[in-house]
Amino acid sequence: MERKYHIERNTVQETLVIPMYGRMKSSQLYPFLFKDDGAARLMSRIDYDFSSLESNSRNAMQRFGFLEVAVRQYNLAWEVRDYLKTHPNATVVNLGCGLDDTGRHCDNGTCRIYNIDYPDVIEVRNNLIPPGAREVNIACDLNDISWFQAIDASGGAVFFASGVFYYFLRSQVQKLVSAMAAAFPGGRLVFDAANRTAVKLMLKTWVKYAKIKDVGAYFSVEDAQTELSPWTKESKVSSRNFMLGYNDLKNPSVSGLFRFIARIGDKFMKMRVIRFDF
Repeated sequence: MERKYHIERNTVQETLVIPMYGRMKSSQLYPFLFKDDGAARLMSRIDYDFSSLESNSRNAMQRFGFLEVAVRQYNLAWEVRDYLKTHPNATVVNLGCGLDDTGRHCDNGTCRIYNIDYPDVIEVRNNLIPPGAREVNIACDLNDISWFQAIDASGGAVFFASGVFYYFLRSQVQKLVSAMAAAFPGGRLVFDAANRTAVKLMLKTWVKYAKIKDVGAYFSVEDAQTELSPWTKESKVSSRNFMLGYNDLKNPSVSGLFRFIARIGDKFMKMRVIRFDF
């Protein structure tokens, strides 16, 4: 029998388990958007008490949260695959990867995949998701741009950050994006963002649910073109609605109420997928 990987409560490792649980539930509830059999397999390999997560997963707003997870995965994977259509030998870089394996879901058989996160996170990842062929896990703080040197961008590079930049200072995101634009011309960066109202709501709900502590910054965006275009003159900035910009969610698994809330999120909370073409 395969030995299970034990996860202690109130640790950094626990903050990795909860998003993975969210991906499993979103895959079960909304497979038309996102199907991740790997999340369920990983869950079976982890020694952790999931009972509290299971009890919370039945309320309506938590189920909408799982829809958000599925939509995020769908949107970012769409952007990665779109880039790979014209750059089949590109490098796919998952910024702040945790235990997410979107890179593998987008693998076209010729691209390279890099997953970057803090050393203690990569230690867990290496145990649970050892890197495959054409895949490298890099243990590094994203703000320490020495990781640039490890990226082979000879065939192009597409970077994505899934729910990561909310926890950065605006100045940190700007510095990172500006440095990436200079280092990876012809590359692409995509990430999700929202306005201050949405981020405050996230603080009261998701951050508490995910047991993320000691977060001192919440990056928000009201208008991507106006606010972010000045960051780098060499790049084109564009954005699309997060909830309904890539898929209309007209599926029997998504209720009319949830589609209504999705419209509110896009219109009033400025939920967006932001794209920099360097």
